[in-house]
Amino acid sequence: MEPICIVPAGDICGEAATWDASANRLYWSDINRFLLHVYDAGSRSTRTHILDEPVVAISLTDRPELLLVALGSQLILFNPASGARQSLPAKLDSWPDIRFNDGRSDPLSGFWIGTMGNNVGPNGEVLPVTEGRGVLYRYRNGHALEVIETGIGIPNTLCWSPDSRRFYFGDSLKNEIRVYNYDPQSGDIGAGVSFFSGFERGLPDGSAMDSQGYLWNCRYGGGCVVRIAPNGKIDKVIEIPAENVTTCTFGGSDLTTLYITTAAAERAPEDRLAGSLFAIETGIRGMPENRFSLR
Repeated sequence: MEPICIVPAGDICGEAATWDASANRLYWSDINRFLLHVYDAGSRSTRTHILDEPVVAISLTDRPELLLVALGSQLILFNPASGARQSLPAKLDSWPDIRFNDGRSDPLSGFWIGTMGNNVGPNGEVLPVTEGRGVLYRYRNGHALEVIETGIGIPNTLCWSPDSRRFYFGDSLKNEIRVYNYDPQSGDIGAGVSFFSGFERGLPDGSAMDSQGYLWNCRYGGGCVVRIAPNGKIDKVIEIPAENVTTCTFGGSDLTTLYITTAAAERAPEDRLAGSLFAIETGIRGMPENRFSLR
């Protein structure tokens, strides 16, 4: 599994990798430069949009022309063809002290997103992280943000098992990913238990789920992606030629290409590909991204 650098974007903090099979495109962001990138897999070209706040998470919606985009303070609808945007009634009163972070839509088309103490300055500068101030929310169209869990450091990894009965959620500062029972009828979760913790290579950042129920976790500061079996054991570790590995998603025509974002923040001089977008041909089919319902 050889990682190939396909876009040397130089992202300060590349995040939010999201594959759109219908458009044959990958979306991802640079949180600190307030950018949303669009990679066209057919032409191998990238278009970049500049927004007004940190761009922290992206979801497909049931309207193919629109993305749900989480900014530092709010959720918006964004049309990547026209650049048009529309605010949603989901905003943080505590911004800029607190900001949104990782988010993803669930099997029932609701959007789950965590918050954290804001570590991005008004000009994108990197600020210190404050522990324990984060909240995990669920957002359903037409409803207010719903608190699911509190006391989080840096929320990362939001994935569901192929049978929609397990939910995976991590706290980077605790170096832990937890697993929860997920009710595929109501969308509610039970109490979380530790699933994968204490791994010595960096901290858990974003993850992707494959069709065999294995979790692919990016390791910030660890220079790798680790494939974790449903029982929490390490299946394999894939080396990435960048130290800060941030998010991943499965894409390509058969969902076997793993796209991986990285971060150039505080990179070492020899970490020359930091902030690039990578792709790995895994030979293993991933799970498609869920879509947020606007109906």
